[in-house]
Amino acid sequence: MVVQTLKKILLNSSNSFPSEFKKMLKNFSDDYQLDEDSINVLYKAYLFGNEAHRHQKRNSGEKYFSHCIEVCNQLIRWNMDLDTIIAGLLHDTIEDTDATKDILIEQFGESVAILVERVSKLSGIRFRDSKHKQTENFMKMFLSVSKDLRVIIIKFSDRLHNVKTLKYLPEIKQERIAIETRDLYAPLAHRLGMNQLKMEFEDITFKILDKKNYSRIERKVKSTNKQRNKYIENFINSINEQLINLNIDAKVFGRAKHYYSIYNKMNKRTLSFNELYDLLAIRIIVNKVEECYSVLGVIHQLFTPIQKKFKDYIATPKSNGYQSIHTTIFTEDGEMMEIQIRTKKLDQLAEIGIAAHWRYKENNSKSKTQEIDKHVKWLRELVDNLQSENRGSNEMLELLKIDLFQDEIFVFTPNGDVHQLKANSTPIDFAFSIHSQVGFKCNGAKVNSKIVPLNTELKNGDKVEILTSDKHKPNQAWLKIVQTTKAKTHIKRFLKKEEEEKSIELGQEILEKTLRRIKKINLVKEIINKPEKLGFNNVNAIYSEIAKGKITIRNVIEKYDDVVIDESSFDFDNESITQKFINRARGIARGVKVGGISNTLIYFPKCCSPIPGDEIIGYITRGKGVTIHRNNCKNVKFEKVKDRFIEVEWEVNKESAYLVRLKITFEDRKHLLKDLTESTSYLDINIKSVDIKAVDGLAICLMIVEVSNSKQLQKLKNAIEKAVNPMSLERV
Repeated sequence: MVVQTLKKILLNSSNSFPSEFKKMLKNFSDDYQLDEDSINVLYKAYLFGNEAHRHQKRNSGEKYFSHCIEVCNQLIRWNMDLDTIIAGLLHDTIEDTDATKDILIEQFGESVAILVERVSKLSGIRFRDSKHKQTENFMKMFLSVSKDLRVIIIKFSDRLHNVKTLKYLPEIKQERIAIETRDLYAPLAHRLGMNQLKMEFEDITFKILDKKNYSRIERKVKSTNKQRNKYIENFINSINEQLINLNIDAKVFGRAKHYYSIYNKMNKRTLSFNELYDLLAIRIIVNKVEECYSVLGVIHQLFTPIQKKFKDYIATPKSNGYQSIHTTIFTEDGEMMEIQIRTKKLDQLAEIGIAAHWRYKENNSKSKTQEIDKHVKWLRELVDNLQSENRGSNEMLELLKIDLFQDEIFVFTPNGDVHQLKANSTPIDFAFSIHSQVGFKCNGAKVNSKIVPLNTELKNGDKVEILTSDKHKPNQAWLKIVQTTKAKTHIKRFLKKEEEEKSIELGQEILEKTLRRIKKINLVKEIINKPEKLGFNNVNAIYSEIAKGKITIRNVIEKYDDVVIDESSFDFDNESITQKFINRARGIARGVKVGGISNTLIYFPKCCSPIPGDEIIGYITRGKGVTIHRNNCKNVKFEKVKDRFIEVEWEVNKESAYLVRLKITFEDRKHLLKDLTESTSYLDINIKSVDIKAVDGLAICLMIVEVSNSKQLQKLKNAIEKAVNPMSLERV
């Protein structure tokens, strides 16, 4: 309990605190446990910060410390613990003044000093270039936040005051900060249940980034205020009468939707302002949870509910901790109205989210500690997933958006355990949410006791049973199906590991068969024992590089054998190697569509070895289904029954790259390989492998490349011809 008497004495004392500090104290709620010692420590921090920033000014001309006071006041209004409030007051001292972490530890304790230091590190983020800026901003933020959620709450308060005063900055800087606030801070605030803050961020940045549409919606809302308020008043009165009869103490009021929300609804639904029914919501606040359901019964007796618009977030809370009952009803005038029902406590949690739990944690409240730990766990899992592999900026941002911007559904196990998933999630997502091993072995699913395909989109309330098999494993197609970060990360990790294992197996096979053929199989033992000769830590890395074409057998032998190699011993057209290339190339495709139909029995002849990217034609044969030839295959001319020809096409992803094998013959000379590779570099074509043999002044090169289409392949051929003037250049 607050020491009310002490506060009155302190606030009325003529020789006590400055007016600025007195106003700060007034922001504390009546139930805040603020004693004399706490006030004195806070005042000490006020004096310290004021002195540290005494010579600094903001762009508005105000003293800089006024910003720190506003940050502190907001933390007080959020009912944060005292260490966080003090850290908010001092959040810029390490970054912008002579104060150090050691000084803060000495004066205010280690907890405060660590919080200030972590907030300072967020502010001091530096980037290599604009491409990596947003991604690194996200990552630095999450790394810090995952250690202590209070860091982001201080940063939220800091950012809120900064965006409120953006008008004093140059326009280009206003826009940059506004975009970052909208794309990073607003969704993170939502994810942590701080709904009111999210709305403030969105509306403020909306006004900065799109003044025209903001002004348009503002005028529309204001022009309908009188009419809307009268309608709401009558609606509320009719509800209040019923609640009084039931002796339910409730507060009923209308809440207008914020401008950015209205704008988004208009865009998503392609509706005009006048067509929106949910411009505002009626909120009913009661004292006890059981009264929420009593009120819901009253509402549904008075008005016709819309079944698909009912959500019980009290029974199944959102992942950000939000709890409330939502129902949409038809009014007597035939209008739709959204109604939210919750307790006073749940209303506070809905507005300030995770911030509402911190003071209770100090009192060792188990439930509050668990609530905080849940959010920390989510953030840590997100960071672990993002850091688990080397990812490009675009991929990382996409994965972040999956977790930050997700709409949620609630699905159940056969035992009734609830799982929260991203909207449009599939049984595979559900399987990975249970455990990674369940996900890996998933080979089917039952939804509401019916067997369904794995790409089925789950809906709220579905009961899902996962069918598993030890023989089953993830495949590339799963990545197009799943929606959650966890599932995507595990699948990619599995596929990468599997691909690496196949590369090791293939590389070992190529190396051993070649060494056996040229009677140097004795080198295998030395290669295994001394992989460092090739610059690797283990032999598996050598095998993998051989399979990927990054090193040749010749490279290996030259490192482990002093004998001059007989070049003619190497057979580039070895059937097994050629077939492995073809198999790899075809592995890009799921198959061939025959007459637009997948999964037809097909056969690939050896005469032309078609691969994805080739123009192909099908020939219906007895016993083998449809034989697939290249269009220019010589054997096509000899097929006897022309009526048996059928149109076919590769079934591939539009974004897939095709593997192509080229055989190039030219006169041997110095710098040949250098000229060859440099000629292709500007085309953004991935060279999978290059191998050259030279005998008697003649060089033969086998090159495997990835191309998007035949046009890109032709550009590559032109570039090669220009660079090395080959005697011949052909696909093999």
